[in-house]
Amino acid sequence: MRIFVIDDHPLMREAIAMLVRRLSPSSIVTELDRMAVIGPTVKAQGVPDLFCLDLKLPDTHGVSGIRELKQLYPDVPIVVLSASPARDYEDLAIEAGAVLYIEKSAGASEIGNELRGFLSETTDEDPPQPIEKLSKRQKQLLVLLDKGLSNRDIAEALEISEHTVKVHLWRLFRRLNVKSRSQASHLARTNGLL
Repeated sequence: MRIFVIDDHPLMREAIAMLVRRLSPSSIVTELDRMAVIGPTVKAQGVPDLFCLDLKLPDTHGVSGIRELKQLYPDVPIVVLSASPARDYEDLAIEAGAVLYIEKSAGASEIGNELRGFLSETTDEDPPQPIEKLSKRQKQLLVLLDKGLSNRDIAEALEISEHTVKVHLWRLFRRLNVKSRSQASHLARTNGLL
């Protein structure tokens, strides 16, 4: 797995990269300090399997970096690690295309747990199966999405964290080859999955 850690603060970037290397020793971790170097790095190393992105960089601010990455690399998941409180940016980041939002103030242990959960979900993916063979959890998600529940409501219904819901939704969307909740619901209805 190839992972780009993009953060302009050297100490924070090195700490996140070290944590990712510890969680996924076989991964190739590349540290970058701004958006402008992503393109040349992709040309030299190939498209990564994951972006770990700070929201405040010298050449981008807020969710514009997420939008730019999703436009250039639509299939690469983005995990945001930000000093900005989740209440200010999490919904905007997820709406822009991030699959996970982690506050840097959470501390190494919590950040590690969130990343570990995401990395294990990403690397342990099952081989493609017919659409009719969704997991029990994926079917539950489709039913709850069809009811119009928010991530918070889904988390409460399934007794899991909102972050875990986001990871499950990301995997479900990839599995169904859709990009939104409404597309997932429509596909589920037209294929008799609900």
